[in-house]
Amino acid sequence: MTTLRDAIADYVRAMHLEFGRSVHTCRAVESDLTRFAEFLEGHGVGNDAEPPTADALDLEQFRDWLWEETQAGFAATTIARRASSARGFTAWLKNTERGPDAARRLRSPKTNRSLPRMVSGDAMADIFADLRARALSGDPVALRDLAIVELLYATGVRVSELCSLDIDSLDLDQRIVRVIGKGNKERVMPFGQPAGTAILDWLQRGRRELSNDRSGDALFLGARGARVNPRTVYELSRSLLEHAPGAGPSGPHAFRHTAATHLLDGGADLRGVQEFLGHADLGTTQIYTHVSAERLRETYQRAHPRA
Repeated sequence: MTTLRDAIADYVRAMHLEFGRSVHTCRAVESDLTRFAEFLEGHGVGNDAEPPTADALDLEQFRDWLWEETQAGFAATTIARRASSARGFTAWLKNTERGPDAARRLRSPKTNRSLPRMVSGDAMADIFADLRARALSGDPVALRDLAIVELLYATGVRVSELCSLDIDSLDLDQRIVRVIGKGNKERVMPFGQPAGTAILDWLQRGRRELSNDRSGDALFLGARGARVNPRTVYELSRSLLEHAPGAGPSGPHAFRHTAATHLLDGGADLRGVQEFLGHADLGTTQIYTHVSAERLRETYQRAHPRA
């Protein structure tokens, strides 16, 4: 018999090595399932001598766990993610003959999906003007920041994808970048002249000043020369967006949302935007049509004489 915690560890390992899930996704699932194991242990299922086992799970245990998590005040989106983690885990238990698919009929709560933050074209122009003004000083961090935001907006890449880029991920002549996304899938993204110019300037003037023996082939570097980390990009994004018009989160995902919305506003079709963003499901991309529709409604109400 496999203990529950050992099965969780094996599942998370399989997610990363066999299924190609990202480190971030694996950590989230591991956290969810560890909370479930702690719930069982806290309610007297098993003991130190005989901990809970994977072959003894049932649906009611999962339902009781999610009910307790809901009562603790966790958001519906968090509860839905935990239900999804549980379903994936027990499906894997059955496929590997370690236990029953106990969570197969576990339902996720309905969530009110909020519209992502979108930055207007004028606000983006102001952001780039500010970044270019800083970069004129030749400060390597300022040159890096301009190149990062240009690439985020030009390609809509996720922050994890951006931070993992190497120099040879780029073809500056063709102005394309190869990105490894979710599920270890590669996609090739074009970018325009402004992003190309900013990246070339960073490579020629900024990167060489920060580079050291910790840099390796990383495209973007932190202030101490190592590969830039997501927290640095989040802090940069927050500093740029905190005073920009619009509500919602100020993380780098806002530039991804903005790029997708501007593409749709410019006439791009939904399938093309799906490929651009690297979404496996077209339904995930469709939220951007709601953003565009909402903006159209606001414009209509503001400008039409019979609105």
